[in-house]
Amino acid sequence: MYPRANALGVVVKGNYILLEEQKGKHSKGDGFFYRPIGGTIEFGEKSDQTLVREFQEEIDVEITVKSYISCIENIYKIDQHTGHEITQLYMVDLQSKDLYQKEKFTVTDGDKITCAKWIPLEDVYSGKKVLYPSGLSDILAQEI
Repeated sequence: MYPRANALGVVVKGNYILLEEQKGKHSKGDGFFYRPIGGTIEFGEKSDQTLVREFQEEIDVEITVKSYISCIENIYKIDQHTGHEITQLYMVDLQSKDLYQKEKFTVTDGDKITCAKWIPLEDVYSGKKVLYPSGLSDILAQEI
């Protein structure tokens, strides 16, 4: 098995960050956890192009990739399964400014439907909300 390469887009509105909310088992337990919008980098695709495609596919939104933030290598364990991701992180803007007023976005990823919503950055920094990939909250604290 090889590491999975993916890209995630960080969208910020004042003191809030747009995060997908998921529920289930994760490396820190069971329950709600959050992550920025994004997904797997396809063969022959640049990571910033992945974000444009994923935001369109998952929440039907056009974005502008503003800047590269960092790379996170995340090795995690859920039950007996070990996962390994290499994640490229970018700051992105929603192209339509009206979308910043929207409270929730429906996230469609294949057959899986979840939602993305604006989460207070304070909840992310304090650990009140479980954020993935591991280490992202520390990077955000330095970048935002």
